[in-house]
Amino acid sequence: MKQFVHREFSCIAALAALLVAGCGRTQAAHAAAVSQVQPAQDANVIQFVKNPDAAPAFQLNDLEGKPLSLAEAKGKIVLLNFWATWCGPCRAEIADLVDLQKRYADKLEIIALATDEDDVDEVRRFVLKSGINYRVAMISDEVRRDYGGIAALPTSFVIDGQGRIVQKHVGLNDPTIYELEVKAMLGEPVDAKVEYFEDNGQIFLKNAGRATELPGVDFSKLNAKQKSLALRRMNAESCDCGCKLTLAQCRINDSACRVSLALTARVVSQVAHPGSTSGAAKNTAKIATPNQQR
Repeated sequence: MKQFVHREFSCIAALAALLVAGCGRTQAAHAAAVSQVQPAQDANVIQFVKNPDAAPAFQLNDLEGKPLSLAEAKGKIVLLNFWATWCGPCRAEIADLVDLQKRYADKLEIIALATDEDDVDEVRRFVLKSGINYRVAMISDEVRRDYGGIAALPTSFVIDGQGRIVQKHVGLNDPTIYELEVKAMLGEPVDAKVEYFEDNGQIFLKNAGRATELPGVDFSKLNAKQKSLALRRMNAESCDCGCKLTLAQCRINDSACRVSLALTARVVSQVAHPGSTSGAAKNTAKIATPNQQR
C-alpha cells in the first residue's frame, strides 16, 4: 500500500507538467521530467525519423499467457505503450487508445507493457475494469533496457509496418497526433505537414553522438572546432549523477539534471580556455551528489 501511495503521489506531483513528462519513474534515481531535443509537435505537424532504426525485438507472454512479439504484428503499424496502472497520465490516455484500436483494428496493433508493476493480478483486474481492447503484457528488464530505460510514463514508440521506430512520445499525448501519424503511414490524406528529423538521441540514446546541440548547453562561445571537441568529450565522459549515461545522453534524457548541466558547462569552459580554471569549472567541484541535488 505504501508503495502504491508513493507512486500515486509521484504522479500527482507531476500533473503540472502532464503534457510534457507524465509520471517520473518511481524506482530509479534518475527519474525526472524528460525533455527532448526534438521540436514539440502540434496538430498541424507530423514528425517522423529519417532513416529510422529497427525496433528491438522481444518475446513476452500477454496477461492471458499467450505469446506476444513484434513479429506477430508485421505489416501493421504498432503503438508500443509503456504504462502503469498507478500513473494518472497513463490512465488518462486509455480511452483514446481504446478508441484508436477499435477504429483501426485491421491496420494498427497497440501493445501495452505494464512498467514498474509488482502484481500481475492487479494489472489484469485493472485491464478488465478499464475495457482495454489491446494486448497487455508485463515488461521485462531486457525489454526495458533495449528501449532505453523508460525514464517517464507513459512513453509510446510508433513503429511502422517495416518494424522501424519512427517516433517516440513521452508523457500524455494529444490523441489526434497518434491518429494523424497512423493515417500518414497508411498513405491516407492528412490535414498536417509531414516533417522528418535525424535521431540524435531523441529516440535511442545510443544516437546521442550525432547531436550538434544539447539541452541547456551553451556552445555560443566556441568555434566550430572547439564545439566538435566539446561534443566528443560529452559523448565520452560519464555523468556522475548515477544514471550510468554519458554527459550527452544525460542531457538529452533528463534536461533537469543539475549534475550533467554543471559538468557539461565545465567541459565547455575547459575547451574554451585550455589550461585555465574558470568560475564555471570551480563551481563544478562543489556539485551535489545525486541524493543531495534531487
